[in-house]
Amino acid sequence: MEFYGSDKPDLRFRMKITDLTETVKGHGFGVFDSAEYIGGICASGCSEYSRKQIDELTEFVRKPQIGAKGLVYLRYAADGSLKSSADKFYSPEQLKKWAERMGACPGDLLLILAGDRRKTLPALSELRLEMGNRLNLRTKDVFVPLWVVDFPLLEWDEETSRYYAMHHPFTSPKPEDITLMENDPGKVRANAYDLVINGVEIGGGSVRIHDSDIQKLMFKVLGFTDEEAYEQFGFLLNAFKYGAPPHGGIAFGFDRWVAMFGGQDSIRDFIAFPKNNSGRDVMLDTPSEISGKQLGELNLVIKGKGLEK
Repeated sequence: MEFYGSDKPDLRFRMKITDLTETVKGHGFGVFDSAEYIGGICASGCSEYSRKQIDELTEFVRKPQIGAKGLVYLRYAADGSLKSSADKFYSPEQLKKWAERMGACPGDLLLILAGDRRKTLPALSELRLEMGNRLNLRTKDVFVPLWVVDFPLLEWDEETSRYYAMHHPFTSPKPEDITLMENDPGKVRANAYDLVINGVEIGGGSVRIHDSDIQKLMFKVLGFTDEEAYEQFGFLLNAFKYGAPPHGGIAFGFDRWVAMFGGQDSIRDFIAFPKNNSGRDVMLDTPSEISGKQLGELNLVIKGKGLEK
């Protein structure tokens, strides 16, 4: 996340994210001074980007699905001169420190976003991928796989003020992190793993909890009382009494493998039972109308204007 803003990074090209927070704060530029996090990417050989091209990138990061408020740039011209949209607040010497921090060379373009860390890093990831596309760095005949490990076991939700399982509540914590479960659960790592190729999650899985005490502890951290845990998951907790071996697994998206090897971004032409834009499976003609008999077997009634059956 720190270097790519994503847990499924595309490693066909570098363009790592650089944390600039300490480098750029404290110079009277409100956009930076009020931000929790400031980060940027260095696009090699792009210092000649026109104002129109930079405006296009600004509009790109402002899209609702990306969510950045704006874009700050620094052109490091081939002659060594520096030009930024924040020139008013920074001297050439200070701008040079930005370039040095990001490992930039004359001819490069620095693109910088600021805001909440959890939102800004994914936005930088999208900007990085966009620049990769613009610079033809995401070639479809190159495959760069990696395993992503040490995911956080839990994630905190501000709205409900509680932890949720990032993978699922049966994922085992790393054995060496179990002591953190009660006192510092946010630092516990999951015994989970994803296989990523070219920025696409091809497969994922985990080692499952096989000890009833650890499973009870997991439910406790997630806010379940003992009674609630047994009411919803008693079948599992009781099964542990008879012994369960360590076990794990992984599931692969085979259609995604085939689509990738076929040089396509969409699985529509490769999936066995494709759905159209409305979510309809035209081969099976689903979803379709449910008969009254079928609803009766399940004790279901469809309610709504003109839908009563």
